[in-house]
Amino acid sequence: MAVVEVGGDAAVIPFAAMYTPLKNLQNMPPLLRYEPVNCKTCTTLLNPYCRIDPNQKIWMCPFCSGRNPIPPQYSEIAQNNLPAEQIFTTVEYMLPRPMAPPPAFVFVLDTCVSDAELRVAKESLMKAISLVPPETIVGLVSFGKNVNVHVLGFTDSVKSYVLRGDKDYTSQNIKDLLNLGIIGAQAVQGGQSVAVQGATRFLQPISECEFMFTSVLEDLDKDPWPVKQNQRPKRCNYTALSVAVALLESSYQGYGARVVALLGGPPTQDPGKVVKLELGDTLRSHADIERDYAPFYRKAVKAFDTIATRAVNAGHTIDVFSCSLDQVGLYEMRSCVDRTGGYFVTSEAFSHPMFKKSFEMFFKSNAEGKLSMGFQGSMEIHCSREIKIAGVIGPVASMNKSGSNVSQEVEYGIGGTNTWRMCSLDPSTTLSAYFEVVNQHSSAFREGQHRYVQFVTKYQHADGTYRCRVTTNAGLWTEGSNINQVRSSIDQEAAAVLVARLSVWKTENEEAFDILRWLDRKLIHMCSRFATFGETKEAFSLPVNLSLYPQFMFNLRRSQFLQVFNYSPDETAYYRSYLNRENTENALLMIQPTLISYNMSSPPAPALLDVSSIKPDSILLLDTFFYVIVFCGERIAQWRKAGYHEDPQYAALKALLEAPKDDAASIIEERFPYSRYIEADEKGSQARFLLAKLNPSISYNNEEQVGQQSLIYTDDASLQVFMDALKEQAQQSVQNS
Repeated sequence: MAVVEVGGDAAVIPFAAMYTPLKNLQNMPPLLRYEPVNCKTCTTLLNPYCRIDPNQKIWMCPFCSGRNPIPPQYSEIAQNNLPAEQIFTTVEYMLPRPMAPPPAFVFVLDTCVSDAELRVAKESLMKAISLVPPETIVGLVSFGKNVNVHVLGFTDSVKSYVLRGDKDYTSQNIKDLLNLGIIGAQAVQGGQSVAVQGATRFLQPISECEFMFTSVLEDLDKDPWPVKQNQRPKRCNYTALSVAVALLESSYQGYGARVVALLGGPPTQDPGKVVKLELGDTLRSHADIERDYAPFYRKAVKAFDTIATRAVNAGHTIDVFSCSLDQVGLYEMRSCVDRTGGYFVTSEAFSHPMFKKSFEMFFKSNAEGKLSMGFQGSMEIHCSREIKIAGVIGPVASMNKSGSNVSQEVEYGIGGTNTWRMCSLDPSTTLSAYFEVVNQHSSAFREGQHRYVQFVTKYQHADGTYRCRVTTNAGLWTEGSNINQVRSSIDQEAAAVLVARLSVWKTENEEAFDILRWLDRKLIHMCSRFATFGETKEAFSLPVNLSLYPQFMFNLRRSQFLQVFNYSPDETAYYRSYLNRENTENALLMIQPTLISYNMSSPPAPALLDVSSIKPDSILLLDTFFYVIVFCGERIAQWRKAGYHEDPQYAALKALLEAPKDDAASIIEERFPYSRYIEADEKGSQARFLLAKLNPSISYNNEEQVGQQSLIYTDDASLQVFMDALKEQAQQSVQNS
C-alpha cells in the first residue's frame, strides 16, 4: 500500500492500495465452510482486529466501534481458541448456497478471413473445447455479412438461424426470433419443455455436443458474400456480439459466462461501423479522433457501450482475440472488455504463436481440473471513519451502492460507490483502490490510532461453489510533521503503478500535455517533501525506498501509455487495458522493462536500461511484458552470421547464443498473453524495439563524445537531464515555500 498523510488532489502520492482478490497466498487457512459474521452497524466482517470479550459474549468492531453479540457457533471462543478469521488477515469462505451450473462460453467466429486463417481458427476452437471440463456449456455464433447462430442440440443435421448483420436487434427481438427460454426450465408449452425448445438448442454441455460442435466447424466455410475489388469484406462485429450477449442474458443471467470473440478485421456495417468498405479509406488514428475527423467513432463507441452495459447487468464477460495486420476497432469496443473484466489479445494472424499459445493458456485448468477463473464477482470496501473511498481503477463496473464511507468531493476512476461488479476475475486480476483522508484539518490523530480497510470479494468459483474472500488491513496514522515515518511507509513500486493508472484514467478527459505537467508537479512536490538537499545538485538524495521513483516517472512519461505517437488507437487500448488489470510486478515491468546482459567473461547480470549497455561483444535480453527481445551486439552478430557457433571449438559462443533464448522462452511460456518474441541485431531493423525503451544518454547531440559507441537519434531528454531539472525545480520549490 502506498501511503501519504494527505488526501485529495493535493497528495504527492495517492493514499491507495493495489489489491489482488484471488492471489494465491501460501499462509491462508483452509476454506471456511460457513457464513461470515458481520457487524450489525457497518456490515464489516469479523477480522483479527476485532476485540473479543468472552465473558460478556460480545465482539467490538474496529471500524465503527459497534458492539455485537457473539453468535452461538462461536460459543467456545477464547483468547487461546480463536477462529481462523480472528488469526489470519485474509480468509476465504465457501458459502452454503446451491451449486451454480457450469460456466458457459459462447464463441463468436469471424468468417471473413482467408481459408487458411479460418482453418487455423477452427482448429483452435476444437482445441479449446478439449481443454475445458466436459460439463462446460458452449455455444457458437459465426458472422460475416450476416450472423449465424448454430444449433448444437439437434443431431440429425447441421442447422443455424440467420440474422441480418445490418440491423440493430434488441435483446427482446433476439429472444423472440430465437425462441429462447431459461436453461433448466420445466414449464411445458404444447407438450414440450420450454428449455428444449429454447436456449438449450444453442447452449449444450461439451460432453453432449462435442461431435455436433466439431461437425458444425468442419462444415463452416468462408463467408460466401462476394467482396468487390479494392473493398473490405462486409463485417457485422457489433451485431454478432449483440446476439451472443443476448443469447446469454436471456438464458444464463446470474451465472458465470463469457463471450469469446475471434475477430479478423474491422466492422464495416452499421451499427458499430468503424471504417468504410473502400480500402482507400484508412482506419482512424489518434490525430483523427482528437480533431474529430473520425466520422464513425462516436456512434461506434455508443453502440458498443450498450453491449457492455447489457453484459455487465447480466454479469457476463466479453473477451476479444483480434488477429489482423490492420486495426479491428478495439478502441471503440474497449468498454466491452474493460468493464466486463475480459481480455484483449492481439496478433498478426490466427496462425501466429501469440494467438495460438494465448488461446490455449486462456482455457488452462488448475490442478483440480477446473478453470483458473471466477465469475459473477463483486467487491465491497469497508474503511474506518477517517477515510472515504474515492474510487477504483481496474476491470470493474459500478454497482451504484453509496454510503457514508464514499467520498463526495474526490473521485478517481469508478467512484461514487463502495461496491463494484467484477464479471470475471482470475489470480492476476489486480485493482487500484483510492481513498480520501477526511479529518486532516478537523482534528489531529491520536497517538497509536489505527486506520482500517477491508476488502470483501464474493464470486462464483469455477467448480460451482460460491466463495467470499475477505482481506483486512490496518496501519498507524501519523501527523504530517513526522516526515521520517511518513516517508518510510511509502512503497515506491506500488506508488508508481497507482500514479500510472491515474494518468491513464486522466487521458479519457484531459490532454496528454496537461497530464505530463501534472506528473511533473507531483514529482517535484514529492522530492521537495522527502528529499534532502545540499549546496550542490550532487548533494540531492532521496531515501532508499523512494530512490527509484523519479526513474519510474521518467519511463512512464516516455511510455506508450501516455505517448500515443506512432501507436494506433487499437494498440493504445490493448496496452492500457493490461496496465489497469495486472499486478504490481507486471505493471511495473510495462512501465520500466528489465534488461539482462550476457557475455563470455561473466555470468548473466542486470544491466542499466541505457544505450550505454549496448556492447559489441554482449547479448541483451529485454523484457517489456508485451514483447521479449534478444539483441546481439555487432561483433556477436557477425560471428553468428559467419557460423562460428557451429564449430565445436567455439562451444562457448554457442552456449552464449542459446542462454538468452532459453531464458526468453521460459519467460514467455508462463505469461498471458503470450509475449511477442523478437530477435534483433545491432544496427538492424528490429533494433528499434530495443532502442525505443533505452535511456538516450548518448544521442546525436553528443555523438562526437562517444566515438563508435551506439547512439539513439532522438530529441528526448535523457534521464540525467531529467534528474538535473528535477533537482533544480525541487530545490526552488523548497526555497519558495
